[in-house]
Amino acid sequence: MRTPRRGALLVSVLALLTAFASPATAEAAVPKGFQPASTSWTGPDTGYVLGYSPCAQGWCPALLGTTDGGRSWRRRGAPPVPLPDNHNHVALRAFGDRVAYVSDGVHVRTTRDGGATWHPVTLAGAREPYYLSKLTETGGRVFAVLTTYGEGRGSTRLYSAAAGSPVLSPVPGFVVTGGLTYGDLAVGGGLQVALGADYGKEQYWTSRDGVRFTPADPPCPEGEVASLAGVRERQVVALCSSSPGSPSPGSTERQLRRAPQLGARFGEGGAAPFAGINQGFDAASPTSATVAAVGGGVGFLHSTADGGRTWTTLALTERGFALTDLDFPGRGTGVVVDGQPDADGGSAVYRTTDGGTTWKELRFG
Repeated sequence: MRTPRRGALLVSVLALLTAFASPATAEAAVPKGFQPASTSWTGPDTGYVLGYSPCAQGWCPALLGTTDGGRSWRRRGAPPVPLPDNHNHVALRAFGDRVAYVSDGVHVRTTRDGGATWHPVTLAGAREPYYLSKLTETGGRVFAVLTTYGEGRGSTRLYSAAAGSPVLSPVPGFVVTGGLTYGDLAVGGGLQVALGADYGKEQYWTSRDGVRFTPADPPCPEGEVASLAGVRERQVVALCSSSPGSPSPGSTERQLRRAPQLGARFGEGGAAPFAGINQGFDAASPTSATVAAVGGGVGFLHSTADGGRTWTTLALTERGFALTDLDFPGRGTGVVVDGQPDADGGSAVYRTTDGGTTWKELRFG
């Protein structure tokens, strides 16, 4: 029996679609039981979420992408990074639609083809125990902050490489040593680097291109630690914090400070609420900023819309384990991850579109 021409054409089209369908389209975009671990956004509507779902091996990674603010998701090639037993944060950092890094604080992998393949990254000269706490990109270069621990003494230094490089190397001259060392990075309108030790005076540099650096007055007074945000409408915003547990356990003294431009002196700002120990900080504009903090089993999002004169606090009581990846990628849009995949309360991604005034949980089902 002859097949009608129109029917034969339909069969051929369906065969072609099946032949060229990617593995991502052959399975559900969001795996059953998916719990987010990290999120990274390259714009207000375009973002990626790395998470884990129960499987025969325990927890299997899955990487999702969206171009419509989280209304729909598409599966991407996930990095082969297991969920750590020690509850280290598995951090995803996407730089465009092809280059991304993922790190559990010790092991680092990168993709240069949008997740089709992932390759290990070497941290040149790093000796365990160490922890890679921050990783970002600007001007086609990747920068990372790595802290090494020793017996009563450690160091924090800046690492860098071309985006997608299989090796990150120390940047000469960017290192601090002491009993307790730390650092932070920020991009957007230029690169900022802050390194400090033992709550003394921090070192602070700025760069327009990620190649040439200029020392500048640090954002915070001696004895305080800087958390950096990018340049917003030509102004620079930073959070200055005391040591954790001051003025009382589970709290931190904080103050918002601003500079009129990159490299300029920071001025006094408004005091932020004390509740919680710092987990993250970022600014949506020169006057709108959010502090993520955790204390007493509660996650707090402290937000200001008037430069720190007044603050509102959202208490996320369901999980209270960790708040990570706080970021404002543009147009008043921000994201934060609450909890961890294998915690009792699971995890969630919250998103704001009004600079941090209100937050809504993203749905993946």
